[in-house]
Amino acid sequence: GGIIYLGTTTTSVRHLSGHGRFHIQSTFDNLFVYRNLSFPSKNSHHMSFSNNKTSNETLLDLWNNGNGRPRKITGNASRALGQFIRNNTSISMRTLGKKLINMGIEVSYRTIGRHLAGLGYQKKLPKATPMLTEVHKRKRVEWANKHINENWNKTLFTDETAFQLFRNTVERWYKGERPVLLMPKDRTKIMVWGGFCAKGKTSLFCFKQIMNAEFYVEILHTHAPEIKQMLGRKWRFQQDNDPKHTSRLAKTFIQENFPEVLEWPSNSPDLNPIENLWAIIKSNVEKRMPKKYKRC
Repeated sequence: GGIIYLGTTTTSVRHLSGHGRFHIQSTFDNLFVYRNLSFPSKNSHHMSFSNNKTSNETLLDLWNNGNGRPRKITGNASRALGQFIRNNTSISMRTLGKKLINMGIEVSYRTIGRHLAGLGYQKKLPKATPMLTEVHKRKRVEWANKHINENWNKTLFTDETAFQLFRNTVERWYKGERPVLLMPKDRTKIMVWGGFCAKGKTSLFCFKQIMNAEFYVEILHTHAPEIKQMLGRKWRFQQDNDPKHTSRLAKTFIQENFPEVLEWPSNSPDLNPIENLWAIIKSNVEKRMPKKYKRC
């Protein structure tokens, strides 16, 4: 079979059969890991290119050197696209298209998208993460090391979250025109408090009013009996460091009614597993497309 050799000098590339081209395509993602790749082919030709100049753009050019319609975005244009994106990560397809036109290349947005996908680019919302200082990071590591061998079976994780009607975060299949979701000006938002652990979950407490320390204690007082019934006498209560949670009133109630409280590192909502549960529930609720609510 043919051999692709990643050497140190650049020589010409000969045409490959469709079968050989298929195997090159299948190795794109891992091509830089290996120095020697072989593939079954009826051709006995050899391909080699500069190891220190190898790039995804070069691979796309090599892929296009065989049979089929020539690619419209190659060489300098391909490298320019990468540079445009690195300079402005939020750049739109429309702007990229205009920049290519200025270079004398007119292609559709779809072609640009396919080409960028071939280079490994994706466009998604950045993953949100808490703003952490060096002190936050150090304390999180200390907290993790302290609890690395912890038994979490009797730890109740709690938190509040907001459910909003007419959310628009679920992707939907469609054919033809893109579907439209009518969004009312005033979208109802419901706050929910809840907790869960290895033994089970609490009932949800739904509310629309602003939570303060007094109201938070009222919620805990309402759910204390079911929590004790679920977990018994020895269990541990988790909450974040929201000022309502750490108020003198809340601390007094918790000390008098809950056997133990888990200390929590500051600015660390992502450490709470209930955040994953909220995400699942919100996704399932949105798929049902509710238009109104009733008190739970």
